[in-house]
Amino acid sequence: MKIIIDAFGGDNAPIDVIKGCLLALEAYSDIELFLSGNEKILKEVAAENNIDISKIKIIDAKDIISVDEDPKEIRRSKNSSSMAVGMKALRSGVGDAFVSAGSTGALVVGSSVLVGRIHGIKRAALAPVLRTKNGCFMILDAGANLDCKPEMFVQFGIMGSVYAKRVLEINNPRIGLANVGTESSKGTESHRYGYKLLSNCKSINFIGNIEARDIFFGKCDVIVCDGLSGNMMLKTAEGTAKFLISTLKEIFTSSVFTKFSALILKDQIKKVKKTVDYREYGGAMLLGVSKPIIKAHGSSDANAFKNAINQARICVKQNIIGEMSKNIAEWMGG
Repeated sequence: MKIIIDAFGGDNAPIDVIKGCLLALEAYSDIELFLSGNEKILKEVAAENNIDISKIKIIDAKDIISVDEDPKEIRRSKNSSSMAVGMKALRSGVGDAFVSAGSTGALVVGSSVLVGRIHGIKRAALAPVLRTKNGCFMILDAGANLDCKPEMFVQFGIMGSVYAKRVLEINNPRIGLANVGTESSKGTESHRYGYKLLSNCKSINFIGNIEARDIFFGKCDVIVCDGLSGNMMLKTAEGTAKFLISTLKEIFTSSVFTKFSALILKDQIKKVKKTVDYREYGGAMLLGVSKPIIKAHGSSDANAFKNAINQARICVKQNIIGEMSKNIAEWMGG
């Protein structure tokens, strides 16, 4: 399968993107990789770091769209950026999936106008995966749509269920609607009507409302919510994790005794760090687009890019776009 990677997306581009591609090629024999970006610069960076990129094909793109630019410029002045060129190549059939650590806003806009959504899908949704005490769970939407209509909650639930089954290998995934209480009467009018629609959707295992305090205890596999709530949950989780790790570090370096304790608990501390490490799953898939698009974290290193490429690889291998399209069509048909 062919995967296109935005060579100039992310804080550590293009060197870590290149290194991540090489790690992926070494780990997975069934992929062919394409780097979208300025060919001259990519070859210069590779030569300066004594890296052989002969196994990676390059799709030349002269421009870059930065995170502080208007996302809508991806279809205007930034139409020749590495992200835009990569997505246009995806749509034309050059590749089967696309990976970028660049501007989230530009990726969301570009996915709709340059690649296109699954028939019937109103809006694409960002769907990051996080770990729980005994497994993992997905949040969607995590920032692409700040406000959502009730039927969008159902579409998110259907797509999230397919992803959880085929990629996360969760049998009969539990779908929950993020809300301020577990009762069906809680929340805004959109939440209450969304609850009703989700309850009537036969293709998913809807378990009702779920409160934010319960998501890390494995009570739900897919959290459905509007992008504002989802992004706040995601950023709060990331911030809390950093705070806890920082606090532990201060505790374990405060004295000779605690330093000795840290040595004894070294492996356990590493496990905690791994639990909250976003790089383990590579990135957030943009669900609802007609081809797999993975949004890698902006500060992704080589290993994170490798994992994001593998995530795209699994999505193609499991034909999740085809399965989502089928389930959405069945729901729309009644």
